[in-house]
Amino acid sequence: GVESTPRITLRQHQAAVKALAWCPMHRNLLASGGGTADRTVKFWNAHTGAMLHSVDTGSQVCALLWSRHHKEIVSSHGFSQNQLCLWRYPAMTKLCELTGHTARVLHLAQSPDGETVVSAAADETLRFWSIFGSSPSSN
Repeated sequence: GVESTPRITLRQHQAAVKALAWCPMHRNLLASGGGTADRTVKFWNAHTGAMLHSVDTGSQVCALLWSRHHKEIVSSHGFSQNQLCLWRYPAMTKLCELTGHTARVLHLAQSPDGETVVSAAADETLRFWSIFGSSPSSN
């Protein structure tokens, strides 16, 4: 049956939680992103509720998207740079920053082949990025 109360409640963010993304490679790994007063991407064991890692991104996190083929995650941001950041997981090494939007980057989506990411922003544009590269099997 359906439970009427949450199994786990996580309260470690310091501002609105604006982004969520399940890792496609690890069943219980969830990433969440916080707003302007928080600026962090946090990684959770969704089975136990344990926070595994937190990284300060320097600006509000608006969206998160995992690569289907690589241990990488992309975050999108608002003020002041309105950028996308590509991170290697689990070290959370920033691989690159992608700029071009002139307002908050609100949404991210991945192409079916996993190679292209499209970003949608408050600047009324969609931008297409070759971020993740090809899948290992197509090389």
